[in-house]
Amino acid sequence: MAAAKRKYDPPAARPKKRAKRAPSAPEPDAKPGPDGAGPEEYSIPPPVSQGKWKNKERVLIFSSRGINFRTRHLMQDLRTLMPHSKADTKMDRKDQLFVINEVCEMKNCNKCIFFEAKKKQDLYMWLSNTPQGPSAKFLVQNVHTLAELKMTGNCLRGSRPLLSFDPTFDKEPHYALLKELFIQIFSTPQYHPKSQPFVDHVFTFTVTDERIWFRNYQIIEEDASLVEIGPRFVLNLIKIFQGSFGGPTLYENPHYQSPNMHRRLIRLSVAAKFREKQQVKEVQKIKKKGSKLLIEEDPTEAVFETPAEEKPVEIQLVKPESKAIVKDKKKPRKIQRKKQKKLFRTEASA
Repeated sequence: MAAAKRKYDPPAARPKKRAKRAPSAPEPDAKPGPDGAGPEEYSIPPPVSQGKWKNKERVLIFSSRGINFRTRHLMQDLRTLMPHSKADTKMDRKDQLFVINEVCEMKNCNKCIFFEAKKKQDLYMWLSNTPQGPSAKFLVQNVHTLAELKMTGNCLRGSRPLLSFDPTFDKEPHYALLKELFIQIFSTPQYHPKSQPFVDHVFTFTVTDERIWFRNYQIIEEDASLVEIGPRFVLNLIKIFQGSFGGPTLYENPHYQSPNMHRRLIRLSVAAKFREKQQVKEVQKIKKKGSKLLIEEDPTEAVFETPAEEKPVEIQLVKPESKAIVKDKKKPRKIQRKKQKKLFRTEASA
């Protein structure tokens, strides 16, 4: 018998999936349920960030070789306070500063904070808008890091800060330029993926003694008081350049004094004090010598002096007699007693 061919049945059509619909508002004619809530009424919690990340500022924070431990800790503190920052390896001293623009382009960053160390004791900070500019160079002084201060203030990691500026930043043009540079670098962009949608601390930039003082404070919710967190440092402006890490000079600080000149003045002041002491000693010696007056000899001074009688000189020609040596009579008796003691000891031991 020939095997009957099996008929092929086409697969049954799958039911189409329903399109998801957003929860619609309850109709006005709908009657509320027994518990008071409307029919099909439920709520979905909104996402943490409801907006879109548009201001895509990225800051590259790195340094040159030769920095000390305090600079390294300060750099790490700034990276933790700025969630929109990126890190990179230390740059070699032989490289020119224009190379930083290429590094920022490779890292996809449009702002840069670069710490430059010189002589293992001087620290300079570059703030730049890469690659067009402008850029500013500062001397960093009085650095205190988070681990060093141990303040009582605290803030959420990745939260967005407020920026508070001194009124001086609105009065002079070079300070206005620096204010805009600080805003673009230190402010965390809204809806950044690594940021938190909270504002619980404030960065303050104060101008005192021709320098910019940076402080970080926590905002306490109860009474809106401020408690310092750290870090803290002072920026002494040197120059503002039109380009990124170079170019024409827009502003030069007339009150700036280089660290080398400052150390030289300290050495000169110490040397001047030492020289002054030596001069005072020489003047005192001259005064002492000048105070001694030479008095002429008085002829009547030797009137009452009576000369002593001169004794004749005697020469001894005969050898003086030797003194008799007196022997100790008790000495032989002592020697005899010692010999007897030795004999008794040898007999007793035998």
